[in-house]
Amino acid sequence: MADGVFQASEATIVEKGWLQSGVTQRRGAKLIPILGQPSHLFQAKVFVGSWTIEGNIANRRRDLRHADHVLFKIAEHLIGLARHSMTLDTTRLAEEEQRASLLVQGERIFMAAGELIGAIGMTEPSAGSDLQGLKTRAVRDGDQYVINGSKIFITNGYLAGLIALVVKTQPGAGAKGTSILMVETANLQGFRVGRILDKMGLKSQDTAELFFDNVRVPAANLLGDAEGQGFYQLMGDLPYERAVIAVAAVAAMEGALAETIKYVKDRKAFGKSIAEFQNTKFKLAEIATKTRIARVFVDDCIAKVVGGTLDTATASMAKYWTTDTQQEVLDECVQLHGGYGYMNEYLVCRMFADSRVQRIYGGTNEIMKELISRAL
Repeated sequence: MADGVFQASEATIVEKGWLQSGVTQRRGAKLIPILGQPSHLFQAKVFVGSWTIEGNIANRRRDLRHADHVLFKIAEHLIGLARHSMTLDTTRLAEEEQRASLLVQGERIFMAAGELIGAIGMTEPSAGSDLQGLKTRAVRDGDQYVINGSKIFITNGYLAGLIALVVKTQPGAGAKGTSILMVETANLQGFRVGRILDKMGLKSQDTAELFFDNVRVPAANLLGDAEGQGFYQLMGDLPYERAVIAVAAVAAMEGALAETIKYVKDRKAFGKSIAEFQNTKFKLAEIATKTRIARVFVDDCIAKVVGGTLDTATASMAKYWTTDTQQEVLDECVQLHGGYGYMNEYLVCRMFADSRVQRIYGGTNEIMKELISRAL
């Protein structure tokens, strides 16, 4: 394991006091902790109480009300940003034999137990938002696929034991030429993890490069019952992922607002608290209003996810608008902290850095606007 990166079980997290067990168990929600954290930030966590926790939700009914509560509590206390590490629903898309061999043993779900860390291998150096431009190739050879290519910006890439790898099985066929292979990384010849990337924010989350050099995986690891389904499998889960991103955005806004209100009431200038100045009052009123509007919108999206009616355009609206608004709110919170808002020891500083990527992953906000316009 690389220097400064570790994996911990839920029991260890609770035992060490890193996260109260009430947060992980409340409302029947189950947080599956998957952590990759540089050691210096671990020390900073102990000192200032902030880091990022990655998690999946072990809930086959896909009831986002449970996931929402856990994700919200994590992001609200600004333990950073909480997202699913594998939002692709492998339990739904996989064949029964695949579920049994890759995800479940008896009644034990490896991911739910924190014993198996998952990742989705989509983004490549020359293909981000344009998934049809992928170059990683998988060629059928008897009862195996031979994989060649590389991936970048892969969350959990270093720690992942199972990767849902997006590949081209039929180059030139557009979306219909894309497939997903479930790749088990343990002792896999030809598979290599490159750098753990140095990011602006989300420092506790391992994000890595992956390389595949004549990697062989069983043909039975093809997700679904035929080639060419990968693009549609991914698209089917993207509204859910974008709703999760919106949940984290709202939670961060509410957490930052609460932290800022506390700060301005304590901070004194010119003989009184800065909360008493009209500018501070007006700024707080503005960001509180934006935050409330975002919460109402996202609550409606959660209800739609539960009801199975969240469409692509609405999910895109939620992802784009809440993350843009998150950036605006965090910027104002930093400003109200003055010079201290630029210091990493203060929560809003780290929140500001963490929030920037929200407008990029899960589909850039420019792509979200393109998707929304197509539905008009």
